[in-house]
Amino acid sequence: MSHIKIEKLNVSYGNHQVLKNISLDIPDRQIVAIIGPSGCGKTTLLKSMNRLLDLNEEVVTTGDIMVDGASIYHNGMDVTSLRKKIGFIPQRPYPLPMSVFDNVAFGPRIHGLNGGRPEKNDDGHLKSKSKTNMSLLVERYLRLAGLWDEVKDRLHEPAVKLSIGQQQRLALARVLSIEPEVILADEPTSALDPVSAKLVEAQFKVLKENYTIIIVTHILRQARRLADYIVFLYLGDMVEHKPAAEFFARPEDEKTKAYISGEIS
Repeated sequence: MSHIKIEKLNVSYGNHQVLKNISLDIPDRQIVAIIGPSGCGKTTLLKSMNRLLDLNEEVVTTGDIMVDGASIYHNGMDVTSLRKKIGFIPQRPYPLPMSVFDNVAFGPRIHGLNGGRPEKNDDGHLKSKSKTNMSLLVERYLRLAGLWDEVKDRLHEPAVKLSIGQQQRLALARVLSIEPEVILADEPTSALDPVSAKLVEAQFKVLKENYTIIIVTHILRQARRLADYIVFLYLGDMVEHKPAAEFFARPEDEKTKAYISGEIS
């Protein structure tokens, strides 16, 4: 299980500083919710943990993030391996333009995971064992994402035909299929109807037994329902962080109290 430690992290977009001197130990095998008003740096903090911020040339980062004691900014860091270890689920699902089955199989095939590199016969056709291995993998991850029963008869249909809620759980299955240790989720239910959101939340509660899950949410009720640990950001500062029960029962900072009460949003 990967352990993440953030040390004096500062992030700026051009001249605008988004995160200010953030230091934090991420608890393992818990659901950690990053909360705070819009524009306070929640998504920036989330994306910093697997260097997705690298995709924006204007970003300037100082400080460090350690994964299992090694800096993710070290020159020798393999960013592809980092993003395999720390998977990311975006706010809106973007299924690959292929079948439900191939969406889940894509990651294992690329990374060669547990039969992901299919063996071929002399005539170039896949051996049946490899087909069976991949079918078992796809079923496993769709079950983990709570989607198998809904799509088991639609595996070879285009993934874009699924409902938005199903697509989000498919995105979860895709992340799980590359065998990460940490799952980052950026407002994973914001585009979903209440029933689909409840299904995603239920799967997160099951998955935290084996994964560290870090979510960004702007919904306080969701943070209360889901989170074991809360990180509260306000205008780029980390105001308060502690176990969720203590955070909501005994907030210390006045800004925290105001946010929980709805005075600021």
